Amino acid sequence: MKTLRDAKVGETVRVVKLHGEGAVKRRIMDMGITRGVEVYIRKLAPLGDPVEVNVRDYELSLRKADAEMIEVE
Repeated sequence: MKTLRDAKVGETVRVVKLHGEGAVKRRIMDMGITRGVEVYIRKLAPLGDPVEVNVRDYELSLRKADAEMIEVE
């Protein structure tokens, strides 16, 4: 299983599944990250947290913990 955290800078991936429960999963979905959407990895902070991505034509920064809950292909 590959997660958004494992994706490399410059790579475009497609969301397969969201893991997590309740409010955390709802918050990720409210940010526009849903099954089937394409996510482009823009930048990775020097220590790996946060990850900056483009999703649905806007920029978004995600913590490593949140990126691990997003399964991609």
